[in-house]
Amino acid sequence: MPQDVRFDLPFDTPVSPHLAPARDLHLRWVRERGLVRSRAGFEEYESWDLAGAAARTYPYASADDMVVLMNWFSLAFLFDDQFDAGRPDRAERIAEVARELIATPLRPAGTAPRVECPITLAWAEVWSHLSDGMSLTWKSRFAASWGRFLVAHCEEVDLAARGLAGTLGLADYTAFRRRTVGIHHSIDAGERSRGFEVPAAAMAHPLMERLRDLAADTIGFMNDIHSFERERRRGDGHNLIAVLHRERGCSWQEAADEAYRMTTACLDEYVALEARVPGMCDELGLDARERARVAMGVEAIQHWINGNYEWALTTGRYAAAKEGPVATAELAGRGSVDDLLTV
Repeated sequence: MPQDVRFDLPFDTPVSPHLAPARDLHLRWVRERGLVRSRAGFEEYESWDLAGAAARTYPYASADDMVVLMNWFSLAFLFDDQFDAGRPDRAERIAEVARELIATPLRPAGTAPRVECPITLAWAEVWSHLSDGMSLTWKSRFAASWGRFLVAHCEEVDLAARGLAGTLGLADYTAFRRRTVGIHHSIDAGERSRGFEVPAAAMAHPLMERLRDLAADTIGFMNDIHSFERERRRGDGHNLIAVLHRERGCSWQEAADEAYRMTTACLDEYVALEARVPGMCDELGLDARERARVAMGVEAIQHWINGNYEWALTTGRYAAAKEGPVATAELAGRGSVDDLLTV
């Protein structure tokens, strides 16, 4: 399954004009905060082009905010890779760090973390900037989404530690993937990137909830397709193609074809429901300014669907072949060259 599998997306999204200068500042920050600790780790991280992902998913962020968002991406992705299949005892340390990451948005901004490692120290710094100027309602919503994502990550790590990584059936996996992909809080950050908030009544409406869920499903399934070679190399059974292959006893190509069909079905439903947003605004009696904020909220979802897709086609994170220390780490079941869970 090649990385550059294409989908026909019905919308285009811009790229931030601040990409190049923000990337330089971001890469310096990553090194200074100890989020990469070796030459191989830095080269691998740089190949991922997370700066490009942030510039595509948050295209209207200011120059300063773009750096903050890139920094957030780095700690989230690098934490995701800290599990070592050869050390199942490491699952407890991951859970300890995850609890600290969950607690940070629930404390006053700027509070020093109680569990210290490069990941937690970086997140405390990033959160103080990311939360700046946002309401308690938004902070609580973000914290809840972020918490669900991190709890799901710990559940995934625990399954792997117990040798159960490839045991979820399709129904359980699709529900689980919606949480592990981490899209809800990522869409929330789209509001912060443009300095607005979707009206609470709209956020609570079933239509908006379904749009966000469909975006998570679409992006999660696309991610499984684009990252399949990397995950198969690592022996990671948490992948839609692997689940279909195992549960249905079909070939890898048949499983990939079905994964593609499922992804397209989610995208088609999303597009159909998006057309009903004006009717939702009528139903809620929203005024012109509130409707504009809803429209920007929908754009934030579009930016994530398309921006993540464009990034995934070329990122070195999902490259089919790796060499050197990175290849050694992946073949041993590790996602990261560097250990970021110790001081």
